[in-house]
Amino acid sequence: MSEEISVTQAEVDRAYEKYKKDAESGGYHLNPDLDFAKGLITGLLVNERRYGYQSCPCRLAAGEKREDLDIICPCDYRDQDVMEYNACYCALYVSQKVLDWSWEATSIPERRPPPALRKKAAAEAGAAKIGALPLPVWRCKVCGYLCARDGPPEICPICKAKKDRFERFI
Repeated sequence: MSEEISVTQAEVDRAYEKYKKDAESGGYHLNPDLDFAKGLITGLLVNERRYGYQSCPCRLAAGEKREDLDIICPCDYRDQDVMEYNACYCALYVSQKVLDWSWEATSIPERRPPPALRKKAAAEAGAAKIGALPLPVWRCKVCGYLCARDGPPEICPICKAKKDRFERFI
């Protein structure tokens, strides 16, 4: 039988405030259901004690950081999920539409490839050239921030410039 890992309410409250501040500084919001959001944050803190890093509580972690880098919160899939579905896979991060109640909830598909495909992609990425990136790279014209994704972020996480201040870099 495995040992139960617990966290205090004070730890959860502190982490919630940190996550909320970080989310809002990057143009995101935490789920408005406080109990739900704090439940997810509890899972992140438990995973940090278990593995040494805050892996997404909604996904099965391998327990090896290098294998789980893509699911350390905020995960690699958050931006695209919030852009397309107004919430990330676990629904900790949400868009303004969720706060405004101006969206229709839908299920969010799992974007994380199975382990065998992740290993193959990692091997191929090591041999890839910069011109062969799988996603376009966007550059903030204000501060120079770079990100690789289908489209520019709504708000630059560095200088808070709006989406229209980004240009395609590569």
